[in-house]
Amino acid sequence: MPAPARQRCHAVLAGLVTLATAAVVSLAAPTPAAAADTWTETGSDRADPLTESQGLASVEVPANSPNRYTGIGTIPLGVSSRGWNHVGDPDASYNGYYIEPYQRDSGNSKMFRVQAPGGAWSEYVHTLSAGEALNNSWDAVSPDGQWMLSGEWGTMTRLLVFPTPGVNSSTSPSADLPQVSSVRLDHAVRDVQGCDFSDPTTLLCSSDDPEGSLFGMTKPLLRIDLSAAPGRSDVSGHVTALRRLPTRSSCSGTFETEGIDYDRRSGILRVIVISPGFCVLTDSKTYKFARS
Repeated sequence: MPAPARQRCHAVLAGLVTLATAAVVSLAAPTPAAAADTWTETGSDRADPLTESQGLASVEVPANSPNRYTGIGTIPLGVSSRGWNHVGDPDASYNGYYIEPYQRDSGNSKMFRVQAPGGAWSEYVHTLSAGEALNNSWDAVSPDGQWMLSGEWGTMTRLLVFPTPGVNSSTSPSADLPQVSSVRLDHAVRDVQGCDFSDPTTLLCSSDDPEGSLFGMTKPLLRIDLSAAPGRSDVSGHVTALRRLPTRSSCSGTFETEGIDYDRRSGILRVIVISPGFCVLTDSKTYKFARS
Protein backbone atom coordinates (compact mmCIF):
# COMPACT_ATOMS: atom_id res chain seq x y z
CA MET A 1 0.00 0.00 0.00
CA PRO A 2 1.45 3.44 -0.91
CA ALA A 3 2.61 5.54 2.05
CA PRO A 4 -0.12 8.24 1.73
CA ALA A 5 -2.80 5.53 1.63
CA ARG A 6 -1.32 3.76 4.69
CA GLN A 7 -1.30 7.07 6.58
CA ARG A 8 -4.96 7.71 5.73
CA CYS A 9 -5.85 4.17 6.78
CA HIS A 10 -3.99 4.51 10.08
CA ALA A 11 -5.74 7.81 10.75
CA VAL A 12 -9.17 6.25 10.14
CA LEU A 13 -8.36 3.27 12.39
CA ALA A 14 -7.07 5.59 15.12
CA GLY A 15 -10.27 7.59 14.94
CA LEU A 16 -12.41 4.45 15.25
CA VAL A 17 -10.39 3.28 18.26
CA THR A 18 -10.82 6.70 19.91
CA LEU A 19 -14.59 6.64 19.32
CA ALA A 20 -14.91 3.09 20.66
CA THR A 21 -12.87 3.93 23.74
CA ALA A 22 -14.98 7.03 24.39
CA ALA A 23 -18.15 4.96 24.09
CA VAL A 24 -16.91 2.43 26.66
CA VAL A 25 -15.84 5.17 29.05
CA SER A 26 -19.20 6.91 28.62
CA LEU A 27 -21.08 3.71 29.47
CA ALA A 28 -18.88 3.08 32.52
CA ALA A 29 -19.08 6.65 33.87
CA PRO A 30 -21.40 7.06 36.87
CA THR A 31 -24.39 9.37 36.70
CA PRO A 32 -23.40 12.79 38.10
CA ALA A 33 -24.61 13.21 41.68
CA ALA A 34 -26.25 16.52 40.79
CA ALA A 35 -28.60 14.75 38.39
CA ALA A 36 -29.95 12.52 41.16
CA ASP A 37 -29.74 14.95 44.07
CA THR A 38 -31.52 18.21 43.25
CA TRP A 39 -32.43 20.52 46.13
CA THR A 40 -35.24 23.01 45.50
CA GLU A 41 -35.75 26.08 47.69
CA THR A 42 -39.08 25.88 49.52
CA GLY A 43 -39.01 28.91 51.83
CA SER A 44 -37.02 30.87 54.37
CA ASP A 45 -37.08 32.33 57.89
CA ARG A 46 -35.33 35.42 59.20
CA ALA A 47 -32.04 34.57 60.95
CA ASP A 48 -31.35 36.67 64.03
CA PRO A 49 -27.80 38.08 63.68
CA LEU A 50 -26.94 37.59 67.36
CA THR A 51 -28.36 34.16 68.11
CA GLU A 52 -28.86 32.46 64.71
CA SER A 53 -25.90 33.65 62.63
CA GLN A 54 -23.39 30.79 62.89
CA GLY A 55 -25.13 27.45 62.78
CA LEU A 56 -28.12 25.27 63.50
CA ALA A 57 -29.01 21.69 64.41
CA SER A 58 -32.16 19.59 64.59
CA VAL A 59 -32.32 17.51 67.78
CA GLU A 60 -34.21 14.21 67.76
CA VAL A 61 -33.98 13.28 71.45
CA PRO A 62 -36.01 14.02 73.48
CA ALA A 63 -38.98 13.99 71.10
CA ASN A 64 -40.32 17.36 69.96
CA SER A 65 -37.06 19.13 70.82
CA PRO A 66 -36.78 22.59 69.20
CA ASN A 67 -34.11 23.32 66.63
CA ARG A 68 -30.89 24.71 68.12
CA TYR A 69 -29.00 27.75 66.82
CA THR A 70 -25.63 29.35 67.53
CA GLY A 71 -24.34 32.91 67.26
CA ILE A 72 -22.21 35.33 69.22
CA GLY A 73 -25.17 35.88 71.55
CA THR A 74 -25.38 32.19 72.49
CA ILE A 75 -21.82 31.96 73.89
CA PRO A 76 -21.98 31.83 77.70
CA LEU A 77 -19.94 34.50 79.50
CA GLY A 78 -18.02 31.82 81.39
CA VAL A 79 -16.92 30.34 78.06
CA SER A 80 -16.01 33.56 76.24
CA SER A 81 -14.11 34.90 79.27
CA ARG A 82 -11.67 31.98 78.84
CA GLY A 83 -10.98 32.98 75.26
CA TRP A 84 -13.45 30.69 73.45
CA ASN A 85 -15.02 33.62 71.60
CA HIS A 86 -16.22 31.98 68.38
CA VAL A 87 -18.83 29.23 68.07
CA GLY A 88 -19.48 27.41 64.81
CA ASP A 89 -22.13 25.15 63.31
CA PRO A 90 -23.28 22.50 65.83
CA ASP A 91 -24.74 19.02 65.43
CA ALA A 92 -26.56 16.45 67.54
CA SER A 93 -26.26 12.68 67.73
CA TYR A 94 -29.21 10.35 67.23
CA ASN A 95 -29.32 9.73 70.99
CA GLY A 96 -29.55 13.41 71.88
CA TYR A 97 -26.01 14.61 72.59
CA TYR A 98 -25.67 18.18 71.31
CA ILE A 99 -22.17 19.42 70.34
CA GLU A 100 -20.94 22.97 69.67
CA PRO A 101 -17.49 23.72 68.12
CA TYR A 102 -15.41 26.57 69.64
CA GLN A 103 -12.20 28.34 68.74
CA ARG A 104 -9.89 31.00 70.14
CA ASP A 105 -8.01 33.79 68.38
CA SER A 106 -4.69 32.08 69.05
CA GLY A 107 -3.16 29.03 70.70
CA ASN A 108 -2.80 25.37 69.81
CA SER A 109 -6.22 23.90 70.61
CA LYS A 110 -9.90 23.89 69.78
CA MET A 111 -12.85 22.92 71.96
CA PHE A 112 -16.11 20.99 71.61
CA ARG A 113 -18.81 21.81 74.17
CA VAL A 114 -21.20 18.92 74.74
CA GLN A 115 -24.65 18.87 76.30
CA ALA A 116 -25.88 15.43 77.38
CA PRO A 117 -29.56 14.51 76.97
CA GLY A 118 -30.05 15.17 80.69
CA GLY A 119 -28.88 18.78 80.27
CA ALA A 120 -25.37 18.67 81.80
CA TRP A 121 -22.55 20.40 79.86
CA SER A 122 -18.94 19.27 79.50
CA GLU A 123 -15.94 20.44 77.47
CA TYR A 124 -13.57 18.38 75.33
CA VAL A 125 -10.35 20.05 74.18
CA HIS A 126 -8.37 18.91 71.13
CA THR A 127 -4.70 19.84 70.79
CA LEU A 128 -3.90 20.68 67.18
CA SER A 129 -2.06 18.09 65.14
CA ALA A 130 0.95 19.12 63.05
CA GLY A 131 -0.26 21.38 60.25
CA GLU A 132 -3.84 21.56 61.52
CA ALA A 133 -5.60 24.93 61.17
CA LEU A 134 -6.79 26.69 64.33
CA ASN A 135 -10.33 27.43 63.21
CA ASN A 136 -13.24 25.21 64.27
CA SER A 137 -16.16 26.09 62.01
CA TRP A 138 -18.41 23.03 62.32
CA ASP A 139 -18.97 19.50 63.52
CA ALA A 140 -21.04 16.64 62.11
CA VAL A 141 -21.87 13.46 64.05
CA SER A 142 -22.06 10.18 62.12
CA PRO A 143 -25.44 8.40 62.18
CA ASP A 144 -24.06 5.64 64.43
CA GLY A 145 -23.04 8.34 66.90
CA GLN A 146 -19.47 7.11 67.35
CA TRP A 147 -17.56 9.50 65.09
CA MET A 148 -17.52 13.25 64.60
CA LEU A 149 -16.24 15.12 61.55
CA SER A 150 -14.86 18.63 61.51
CA GLY A 151 -13.15 20.85 58.95
CA GLU A 152 -10.62 23.60 58.50
CA TRP A 153 -10.92 27.05 56.92
CA GLY A 154 -9.38 27.91 53.56
CA THR A 155 -8.77 25.59 50.62
CA MET A 156 -8.61 22.02 51.91
CA THR A 157 -8.51 18.45 50.59
CA ARG A 158 -9.40 16.70 53.85
CA LEU A 159 -11.91 16.56 56.69
CA LEU A 160 -10.93 15.58 60.23
CA VAL A 161 -12.39 12.60 62.11
CA PHE A 162 -12.63 12.36 65.93
CA PRO A 163 -14.34 9.96 68.33
CA THR A 164 -17.59 11.70 69.24
CA PRO A 165 -17.04 13.49 72.57
CA GLY A 166 -19.46 12.32 75.25
CA VAL A 167 -20.79 9.47 73.10
CA ASN A 168 -17.75 7.39 72.15
CA SER A 169 -16.57 5.55 75.28
CA SER A 170 -12.93 6.34 74.48
CA THR A 171 -13.46 10.08 75.17
CA SER A 172 -13.22 11.98 78.46
CA PRO A 173 -13.34 15.69 79.36
CA SER A 174 -10.12 15.14 81.32
CA ALA A 175 -8.20 13.76 78.31
CA ASP A 176 -7.16 15.28 75.00
CA LEU A 177 -9.64 14.58 72.20
CA PRO A 178 -7.54 12.98 69.43
CA GLN A 179 -7.94 13.15 65.70
CA VAL A 180 -8.08 9.49 64.65
CA SER A 181 -8.35 9.65 60.85
CA SER A 182 -9.24 11.81 57.86
CA VAL A 183 -11.63 11.97 54.93
CA ARG A 184 -9.41 12.38 51.85
CA LEU A 185 -11.29 14.51 49.30
CA ASP A 186 -10.89 13.98 45.55
CA HIS A 187 -11.53 17.67 44.89
CA ALA A 188 -10.47 20.70 46.92
CA VAL A 189 -13.13 22.62 48.88
CA ARG A 190 -12.93 26.17 50.17
CA ASP A 191 -14.28 27.86 53.32
CA VAL A 192 -16.70 25.12 54.36
CA GLN A 193 -18.96 26.52 57.08
CA GLY A 194 -20.98 23.42 57.91
CA CYS A 195 -21.67 19.78 57.04
CA ASP A 196 -24.34 17.30 58.07
CA PHE A 197 -24.89 13.61 57.33
CA SER A 198 -27.92 12.74 55.21
CA ASP A 199 -27.06 9.03 55.49
CA PRO A 200 -24.08 7.02 56.85
CA THR A 201 -21.86 7.77 53.84
CA THR A 202 -23.21 11.09 52.49
CA LEU A 203 -22.49 14.62 53.68
CA LEU A 204 -24.20 17.83 52.61
CA CYS A 205 -21.99 20.90 53.16
CA SER A 206 -22.34 24.67 52.87
CA SER A 207 -19.35 26.51 51.41
CA ASP A 208 -18.70 30.24 51.73
CA ASP A 209 -16.33 30.11 48.75
CA PRO A 210 -16.19 33.71 47.43
CA GLU A 211 -14.10 32.94 44.32
CA GLY A 212 -16.00 30.30 42.37
CA SER A 213 -12.94 28.86 40.66
CA LEU A 214 -13.25 25.38 42.18
CA PHE A 215 -16.75 24.50 40.93
CA GLY A 216 -17.69 27.33 38.57
CA MET A 217 -19.93 28.96 41.19
CA THR A 218 -19.61 30.88 44.43
CA LYS A 219 -21.35 29.81 47.68
CA PRO A 220 -21.97 26.20 46.56
CA LEU A 221 -24.01 23.51 48.26
CA LEU A 222 -21.69 20.50 48.23
CA ARG A 223 -22.31 16.77 48.44
CA ILE A 224 -19.50 14.49 49.64
CA ASP A 225 -19.93 10.75 49.03
CA LEU A 226 -17.70 8.70 51.36
CA SER A 227 -16.13 5.42 50.29
CA ALA A 228 -17.16 3.96 53.68
CA ALA A 229 -18.60 5.13 56.98
CA PRO A 230 -15.99 7.11 58.99
CA GLY A 231 -13.97 5.48 61.75
CA ARG A 232 -10.36 4.97 62.78
CA SER A 233 -9.16 4.43 59.21
CA ASP A 234 -9.01 7.06 56.47
CA VAL A 235 -11.77 7.04 53.87
CA SER A 236 -12.04 8.88 50.57
CA GLY A 237 -14.68 11.47 49.69
CA HIS A 238 -16.05 12.30 46.23
CA VAL A 239 -17.07 15.98 46.05
CA THR A 240 -19.89 17.34 43.87
CA ALA A 241 -21.28 20.87 43.71
CA LEU A 242 -25.09 20.60 43.62
CA ARG A 243 -26.19 24.23 43.30
CA ARG A 244 -25.43 27.81 44.28
CA LEU A 245 -26.95 28.87 47.59
CA PRO A 246 -29.27 31.92 47.56
CA THR A 247 -27.93 35.42 48.18
CA ARG A 248 -30.87 37.84 48.27
CA SER A 249 -31.03 41.07 50.24
CA SER A 250 -32.13 44.70 50.11
CA CYS A 251 -28.45 45.56 50.54
CA SER A 252 -25.60 44.94 48.11
CA GLY A 253 -22.23 43.64 49.22
CA THR A 254 -20.65 40.47 50.53
CA PHE A 255 -22.91 37.70 51.81
CA GLU A 256 -21.68 35.00 54.19
CA THR A 257 -22.87 31.42 53.96
CA GLU A 258 -22.99 29.83 57.42
CA GLY A 259 -24.16 26.54 58.96
CA ILE A 260 -26.25 23.73 57.54
CA ASP A 261 -28.67 21.13 58.93
CA TYR A 262 -30.40 18.13 57.42
CA ASP A 263 -33.45 17.14 59.47
CA ARG A 264 -33.76 13.36 59.12
CA ARG A 265 -37.32 13.41 60.45
CA SER A 266 -38.73 15.77 57.80
CA GLY A 267 -36.13 15.59 55.03
CA ILE A 268 -35.76 19.38 55.15
CA LEU A 269 -32.33 20.90 54.48
CA ARG A 270 -31.66 24.33 56.00
CA VAL A 271 -28.77 26.73 55.38
CA ILE A 272 -28.08 30.11 57.01
CA VAL A 273 -26.99 32.99 54.75
CA ILE A 274 -26.05 36.30 56.37
CA SER A 275 -26.85 39.51 54.48
CA PRO A 276 -24.33 42.31 53.87
CA GLY A 277 -24.07 45.69 55.58
CA PHE A 278 -27.00 47.01 57.58
CA CYS A 279 -29.21 44.24 56.22
CA VAL A 280 -27.46 41.73 58.48
CA LEU A 281 -30.03 42.98 61.00
CA THR A 282 -33.08 42.85 58.78
CA ASP A 283 -33.03 40.19 56.10
CA SER A 284 -30.46 37.51 56.92
CA LYS A 285 -32.15 34.18 56.18
CA THR A 286 -32.31 30.51 57.03
CA TYR A 287 -33.25 29.00 53.65
CA LYS A 288 -35.17 25.74 53.42
CA PHE A 289 -34.76 23.12 50.68
CA ALA A 290 -36.42 19.83 49.73
CA ARG A 291 -34.96 17.06 47.59
CA SER A 292 -36.70 16.83 44.23
